[in-house]
Amino acid sequence: MNKKTIVIVDDHLLFAQSLESLISKLEAYEVLAILKNGKELTKYYLHKRKIPDLVLLDVKMPVMDGIQTMKWLKENRPDQKVLALTMEDDEDTILKMIRSGAKGYLLKDIHPENFQFAMKMVIEQGFYYSGKIEIALRHSEASESTKDLHDKLTDKERVFLKHACSEHTYRDIAVEMNLSPKTIENYRETVFRKLEVKTRVGLVIYCMKNKLFKIE
Repeated sequence: MNKKTIVIVDDHLLFAQSLESLISKLEAYEVLAILKNGKELTKYYLHKRKIPDLVLLDVKMPVMDGIQTMKWLKENRPDQKVLALTMEDDEDTILKMIRSGAKGYLLKDIHPENFQFAMKMVIEQGFYYSGKIEIALRHSEASESTKDLHDKLTDKERVFLKHACSEHTYRDIAVEMNLSPKTIENYRETVFRKLEVKTRVGLVIYCMKNKLFKIE
């Protein structure tokens, strides 16, 4: 059996070694390297070492953090599948990682079985989002198609949707659309309801999964 290969990028050595030990017990996987930050990962590629099936990437690291690393990968290794594994659970960080190309976002307190499933999903299906992020994505796929849900939006709501998937704040969006912050707040609640998501993170992932438009 050809094992799926993993590179761990995390500056906490004890955690990284424990993670390697966990992965090594799984027959389907092997760890190629443990690296301390994004700079070491860039050197790994430049030395033309074996390209892993998956990179497990911490977010908060010295020298070159997870967000900087994702930006580098987006420009230099856009096909590399990355699963963020971190303690950072704020919406802004999650959005930045997802917009930069992370295919999944997990917190480090995840159960080992769920972690194994997440790796499998990212490698085989291309994405995996769990916990509050996955909850944010729940919508009535069984009863309505993505097109049906998207068609419920007005032209103005579609414009709002695209802006909401950018790095603009809601205040920025109000200025861009020449509308009041209160009107933008109403658009947000309406779009959330129509697409059946609960957070801005869920909105971005919904658009990515359904390829509604390119996420910058």
